[in-house]
Order: sequence, then C-alpha cells, then structure tokens
Amino acid sequence: MGLVRRNVVVLLGGAAMTVLVGVPQVAAQSQGQNGKFVTLLERLVIGAGAPKVAVDTPQAVTVVDQADIDAAQATTVKDVLETVPGVSVIGSDRIFGESFNIRGIGTAENSGDESRIIVTVDGAKKFYEQYRMGSFFSDPELYKQVEVLRGPASSTLYGSGALAGVINFTTKDGSDFIKDGQTGAIRVKGQYSSNGNGTLMSGLVAHKFNEGFDILATGNWRRSNDFDLANGGVLSGSAFDAYSGLIKGTARFGDQDDQKLSVSYQRWSSKNNDQDYAQTGTVAAFGTVDRDVVDQTAVLHYENAATDNPWVDLKANLSYSDTYVKQTNSAIGSIGDAEYGYKTWQASLENTSEFSGESWQNFLTYGAQLSYQDRIAFTTLPLPNTTISTHPEGKDMRLGIYAQDEFILNDQLTIITGGRADFVWQKPEVTTKGQHEIQDVALSPKVAALYKFNDNVSIFGSVAHTERLPTLDELYQYNSVKGPSLNLEKEQSNSYEAGFALTGYELLFDGDQATVKVTGFYNDLTNLIESSPSVVGNPYFRNVGKATIYGVEVEGSYESEFVFGRLAYAAMVGTNDVTGKALTSVPGHKLQLTVGARNPEYNLEYGAKATIVASTETGVLPVTGSDASTPGYATFDIFANWKPESGPLAGTEAQFSIENIFNADYRDNQTPDRSKGRTFKLTLAKQFDY
Repeated sequence: MGLVRRNVVVLLGGAAMTVLVGVPQVAAQSQGQNGKFVTLLERLVIGAGAPKVAVDTPQAVTVVDQADIDAAQATTVKDVLETVPGVSVIGSDRIFGESFNIRGIGTAENSGDESRIIVTVDGAKKFYEQYRMGSFFSDPELYKQVEVLRGPASSTLYGSGALAGVINFTTKDGSDFIKDGQTGAIRVKGQYSSNGNGTLMSGLVAHKFNEGFDILATGNWRRSNDFDLANGGVLSGSAFDAYSGLIKGTARFGDQDDQKLSVSYQRWSSKNNDQDYAQTGTVAAFGTVDRDVVDQTAVLHYENAATDNPWVDLKANLSYSDTYVKQTNSAIGSIGDAEYGYKTWQASLENTSEFSGESWQNFLTYGAQLSYQDRIAFTTLPLPNTTISTHPEGKDMRLGIYAQDEFILNDQLTIITGGRADFVWQKPEVTTKGQHEIQDVALSPKVAALYKFNDNVSIFGSVAHTERLPTLDELYQYNSVKGPSLNLEKEQSNSYEAGFALTGYELLFDGDQATVKVTGFYNDLTNLIESSPSVVGNPYFRNVGKATIYGVEVEGSYESEFVFGRLAYAAMVGTNDVTGKALTSVPGHKLQLTVGARNPEYNLEYGAKATIVASTETGVLPVTGSDASTPGYATFDIFANWKPESGPLAGTEAQFSIENIFNADYRDNQTPDRSKGRTFKLTLAKQFDY
C-alpha cells in the first residue's frame, strides 16, 4: 500500500510540473471576471448537483458541447469522447461493437461491465448487455452536449454501482437553432468519409409556435462500407446502414417562464447482413450473422425553478427505453436465430431547496428514482424451452432514495456531503436449477470539498463509497454443467480524489483565458465479479477478491481571439491485488494535445491534434488467452472549420479533416483489432432561418 501511495505522489508531482511549465504565468491578481473566450473548464455543469462551472466542481467532469461534436465530424460516439481524459470507447470500430471504459473500469471481454458505468439520455438510463456486443447504439447527430462525470462520487445522484462514473447525453432542442426575432429554422447537413466511402445525410426543422412553445424534428441516414485498416487489411463486417431521428417539443410557462415541460422520442435502427457475430473484436471462429438493432427512448420531463421560492427547484422525469436485437442466418448453427432486448421504465422526482445567509449559501438536493427493467431473450433452437441460458430472462426493479447537501461559504469554501440507498428486487423468468428471487440494498455515501484561494487557484478533494449489486446476467446465467451464480457478493469501491485548478486571464492577448485542472485518484475495489466459464466447479460468475486502480488526469485549455489549445492527459495503474498482475482493463498512459489558430475576419479555424499513447504490459486476456500487451503509438490529425456569419453564405458551415494522417498502424490495448487507416472527412451544412 505504501508503494501505491508513493506512486500517486510521483504522478501528481509530474503532472503539476507539466502544468506549470506548459501554461503561461497565471495572473497574480484576480480579474474578477472571465475573459471574452470561455475555456473548456468554464463550461456549465448541470449534472453534479447545483449548476456550476467545471473548474469549480470538486470532481473530475468534462462537458463536450455542440461545437465539439460538430468539429469532431463524429461517425460514432467514440469520436465524441476521444478527447476526454480517463475515458476510452472500447471494443471495435464496428457500429454494434462500442462500449465504455472510465478510469480502467470496463472491458469488452467481460459481460456486465456496462453496469459499472451509468449512461443516460435526457435522464433516461440506457443499458444493454449481450455477449460480444457493444452497449450503446445511437448517433452523435441527435445530441448537443455530453457530460462525463468520472469516479464513483456520482453514485449519490445517479445510482449505486457507478464504480467508474456517469455519461449524460443531452438531446437537441428547437431553441438551440431558432435565432432571436425568427420563427424557425431548417438545417441540412451532409458528410463524406473516405474510409469506407461513408456518407451522412441529415435534416432538421425547428419551429416556434409562440414565445412559450417550440418543436424540433430531425432525421439522419448514415452508411459506410467496410473500414480500411492502416496495415492494408479490412475490418470485416464493419459496413452498415443506420437511421436515426428525434422529435421533441418544449413548452415554457409561468410568471417568469420558470416552468418547462418537454416530451421527446428518439429512435435509432440499423439492419445489416453478414456482420461479424463478434462485434467487439474480430473472432473469425464465430462466423457471421444478420442483425437488426433498434433502440428507442421516450422522455417526459418537467421543471419548476420557482424563481420566487428558494425552497423549490423541482425536476420530474418519466422515461421508457427499449433496446432490441434480432439476429438470423448465423454461420454457426449452434448459435441459431435469436432475439434479445431490454425494456426499462423509470420515474424520478428531485427537488433542490436553497438556504442562504449574509456570507453563505446552502443547496439541499433530495429525491427518489424508481425503475423497472425487463430482460428478454429467446431462440429457435430445439431446446426444452426457448430461453437462452447465456442471456437469462428476468426482471429488475430498483428504488433509490438520496440526498446531497452543498454548503458554500464566502464564495470560497464548498463542502458537499451526500448519501444514497438503492433497494433492488431481481426475479428470474425461469426458476429451474435452483434459481430464486434476490433482494438486496446498496449504499453510496460521499463527502467532497473545494477551496478557492482566489479566482486563479483552487484545491479540492473527495472520499466516496459505492456498492454494485450483480446484474441479472451475472446472477442467473447457467448451462447443463454450471448452475446460477446466486451467492455473489456486492462489488464495493472506496475512492479518494485530490487535485487543484489554475485559471489565468489576460495572459497573451486581450480577453484570453487559460484553465488547468489536475486530479489524482485512488480506487480500492473489492469483491470484483468476473466471468469464469473455463473454471471447473465454478458457476459462470464469481467474486475474485480485490483490485486497485490509481492515477492522475490533467485537463487544460487556452482560448483567445487568434489561437487556442487543449490538453488532455491520463495516466493510471491497475493491479489485481490477489494475483499481483496488471489489470487488462487499464488503458495505456495517454496524452492528447490540440493547437490551432483563428482568423476572425473570415471566421476560419484550423489546427492539428496529436495523440500519444504509452506501451502497456498487461499480460493475457482472460477469455481469449491472447496477449494484451501493446507497444506505444502516436497519431496526428489536422482540421479546418469555416463558419461565415454574414453575407450570402451566412449560416453555412464547412469542415474538413484528415485523421491518422501518417496512417499509423497500431493496436490499442482496449481494442482487439488494428487501427483504422488514414481518413479524409468533409462536412457541409446550411441553416435557413425564417
């Protein structure tokens, strides 16, 4: 344990030296206000309690906004999140093969990892688990913002078991596109990607019926042939056609428009033949299959800010999520035709009460969440019944009750305390082999603090505990030899974070600003659950003891009228404390540096991004037996964006980029396949206001 803590100190110290050397001198005196250009860490965070900017949040959090999503020319969610430190989208580049990894938690090898990361769309929890499949199916064109809250401290507000963190997706609104004095907008967009000859066609309509009600409707068609790899090969089964759409209506009412009611429905579907059965990484032995995937989310959301009543800031959410996968024509007869799915209904109610005095403020957030999940699966194989033992059907009901208090003294000291209890009832569809209902409770307390010395320097720290109850898959999966895993213990995480933030104004140019946030973390994990299909005498899943993951994250950005830059760095170490071996789920140390320039006269922005990843020595993967160790690599991208604001081309957007410009051939240790080859991307969009 002493060695671990000494390593954390070394990592933090090294990061601090990097920050202090790489960023211009912070202004000695507070400017009292932000510069003209808002940096990445000055963006508003809405998912961590009372709204606050990221740099003043005593937690590692990153906000990816609409401009970032557009600039990435994203084909999948992977492109949106690739610059967030400590976050990896793992699996493969296939559209059905992407899952998440935050701070070394999450792997394509073990089912159930998705439950360690909570993913929401407009407050609706999304979850999907299937052998050799990804966990999230959607299109970046549907979203205007993504918040990533790293670490288990988020469990208080979002649910026990968020060992790694939370990813919140926010869909677009009509008001995002309707300009002042206008009634509506029509936006068309097209995109071309040379790798796979991929295309996107997108259309959007936003209309304001009156000052209090607007709607948005958007539809997207995205397609591609198989992707070319940098080594000259082809990523088999990566061709796809995908359709997605969103319709959303928002009404604002009340004396000061402080109430809002919105209803939305989004759908993503992709039906592709001759897809690799193993979507998360090429395994030729599994052959191919035809797959039809449909993901739907419906949300009814109400807010009442009650401007004149500090006791009330109410949010209510009703949602329905349905992810459905149908597979046919399997090349391996033993797999057979099958259908899988998750249907989840959820209701949540949350209120924030504000108390204040002459030099202090207090925000008390409290609420409840109720969810009901129905997991289905059946096959045409000649079994005693039509259930699939490796994807057991069942029902999961959860009731979460929580409270979080945020106390702010003199706008300098912030103390956050919170606790949550999640009561869980799980029931198998089939009660053979001794399966029975499970009832349990998971607890998630935390305490965090942030102290601002002035507008330039702050320090923060937190301690959080959370517990993750086993999923339906982990409890009830079985076959003729192995019984269900009904005696699994709860996974537990004790996490510690500490760090500092620096902000500077007027450093090189008028109105410029730079911010840097450094976070060190230590996560102590016990009773970890892993699949053990090859271990004689054990059920499919078992508790394997304990592991430790620790590291450092550095996030920084500089913004000015003429130049800009961003830095994202994450270094972490993970150890299986039972075997003493490195965890295969921990990614290599990663540095991303983006530098660019702006020409305000022509609304032109251009630059380059470098990604440098260190080598890893993580041994043998538990399922395939293949060596997960990887050499280091570096990739380079260039980009240019043009958005004229006046003249006949006003409302036009043109974006161009070259990804992996030197065609680097590598394999990331979280991705079984080799890298995609050099890719040229071009995007053209035009908005018509009326």
